[in-house]
Amino acid sequence: MEREHSEAGSAAPAARPVRGVGLLTRIERALGTGTAAYLPGDGWIRLTLPLDDGGPAPVTVDVVADTVRAPRGIAYLLPGGGLNFAAEFFTPGRDNLAHHLRRQGLLVVGVTPREDAARPEEVTADFGLTAHRRDLAAVVSALDSVLGLPYAYAGHSAGAALALDAASHDPSERLRRVLALDTTGPYAGALAERAAETREAYEEQLARGVHAADPGLAALVARAVADPSGASEAPWPPDPARRFTHAGLAHFALLRTAALPGPVNWIHRQGHGAGEYVFGATPAEDRFAPAHTPLAAWHAATSALGSGLVPTALMRDLAAVWAGDGKAYGIAWERIRCEVVWVNMELGRGDEPRGAELIRAAGNDRVRFAVVPGYGHGDAVWSRTAAADVWPLLQG
Repeated sequence: MEREHSEAGSAAPAARPVRGVGLLTRIERALGTGTAAYLPGDGWIRLTLPLDDGGPAPVTVDVVADTVRAPRGIAYLLPGGGLNFAAEFFTPGRDNLAHHLRRQGLLVVGVTPREDAARPEEVTADFGLTAHRRDLAAVVSALDSVLGLPYAYAGHSAGAALALDAASHDPSERLRRVLALDTTGPYAGALAERAAETREAYEEQLARGVHAADPGLAALVARAVADPSGASEAPWPPDPARRFTHAGLAHFALLRTAALPGPVNWIHRQGHGAGEYVFGATPAEDRFAPAHTPLAAWHAATSALGSGLVPTALMRDLAAVWAGDGKAYGIAWERIRCEVVWVNMELGRGDEPRGAELIRAAGNDRVRFAVVPGYGHGDAVWSRTAAADVWPLLQG
């Protein structure tokens, strides 16, 4: 991608040895067969390896290593639903969460699920949390056998739920922490009932053979960048006979996600991003201003996506976790014994600490839950100020 080449331009000439290459070569051999790609940068090197394991589509592993110092541990980065490592954790180009953790002395290992490389017909009813956890465990086992380093699971959104679930099944003494960014454990009361209804809706989709969906955000953002003032197909709320502009619709979807129809938009307190949206006298006169993450950052992230597909089985399992009634799926909160740092965004998943409370109630007192004020769901990873406002909260 273009942004990666801009960083690689400051790398050492190819004739000069890069100290991280030896480590990545060992990792490549441990992971098995696949066509590897190496990208050198300024003080770092990245390995991208789609694993050829005979599955319907490959799990893709990205490893970002420092070329100056050896890692003191590993951070396994787990992207949210429909996303991949490059889109979520390696965007923006220089100031991203992967490089932030690398600078903390960690080897960064991104594990992108199979659906990112899959065609729609390759996604099946088996692409739920169990399958994602199994694929992650295979990567962790392979690297643990050759590196033997302490490690953490770190995820955002659906990836954070996977991190928590993986920790509940991982008894290794080298698992030290879970870093959960803007995700939801079980709700209570009316929201738990709504989550159960959402789970049932996904179960009905699976019964009809609907195994995956593209949320469509990438296309919305692309049209907003290419033709911002053009008329979209979406009715404009003040006058449904009129239509949003492409730029207006993309910003409304990002900043007022909870106001949109859809089976899971209700889980956001406000939206994917924080910011202002004010209707004008006409769609062309609407005013909108993201507070933290500009449209260019969303475009960079969504342009890095693969299929963009979200498996229905994954959404069913997540909704089951939110419902917390033990039907279809659940996380064994009492089995999470490592340190847990759970940071939610006020305008994203909001102040919903029940999952953290269940871990603590089972006797694990190494649990921290915090809420970042004024941030939306995606601002946690893409905001230009996340490095100051959000990521320091993940440090021990």
